[in-house]
Amino acid sequence: MKEHQIEATAEPTVVHIKPPKGWAVLDLKDLWQYRELVYYMTWRDIKVRYKQTALGASWAILKPFMMMVVFSIFFGELAQVPSDGVPYPVFSYTGLLPWELFATALSIASRSLVANRHMITKIYFPRIILPLSSILGGLVDFFIAFIILIVMMFFYGITPTAHIWTLPLFLLLALVTALGVSLWLSAMNVLYRDVGYILPFLTQFWMFITPIAYAASLVPEKYRMLYALNPMTGVVDGFRWALLGIEASAPGPMLMVSSIIAVVVLISGVIYFRRMERQFADMV
Repeated sequence: MKEHQIEATAEPTVVHIKPPKGWAVLDLKDLWQYRELVYYMTWRDIKVRYKQTALGASWAILKPFMMMVVFSIFFGELAQVPSDGVPYPVFSYTGLLPWELFATALSIASRSLVANRHMITKIYFPRIILPLSSILGGLVDFFIAFIILIVMMFFYGITPTAHIWTLPLFLLLALVTALGVSLWLSAMNVLYRDVGYILPFLTQFWMFITPIAYAASLVPEKYRMLYALNPMTGVVDGFRWALLGIEASAPGPMLMVSSIIAVVVLISGVIYFRRMERQFADMV
């Protein structure tokens, strides 16, 4: 009986949580264990985004739609920018869909660590969940705005092409790009708050070097490989090819370059984020 009592009072297992050292890679096992937190944080971001707003989720439609109207007036009507044989409103809105997903993710995810400083300083969880959940939350806006594109295509008599099955691949490329860039910026934002001031300018500049208001075919041939270093070039062109059948945007060397850059940005972003993670609680 005494022996049984001694065994029952044995010391519990102690788990030591240590910050990653060196150029550690993403711990997928650790991330999988906290998958429910990813869901919770994603749902929380969605609810907070539209809390106490009069129009609610309608903002997901209004922003790209109003930008499409402005682009159609100034670029489509006044500047007569070619749209590869597609009605300009549909042409520009198709480019705006993945761009808004990327830009919104960049804006929210890059500030996610600083915005959740109270969590970082008090409890342990994989910090990468914060930018990741911010990006996943943007998918809801994307699918809401996508309904308007279907209505516009029906209005103009445009039938989705047989390549529409590739659309999730280009959507994945947009998410990979957004996550990679956000990991860099969110980690840097903890150390240097200048990132918050640079971000609007960076997003605006990036939009104009992405073929949203114009076709990538307008870029001279000798500069196209350089132009493809922008990963969003491959994403926007891919969306137009998959949905509208624009042959000038068909997958080719430019998409390959954009995809490689997106993967490189993601891998390097994960490495940098994990390396800086041990400093977040002290610096945030």
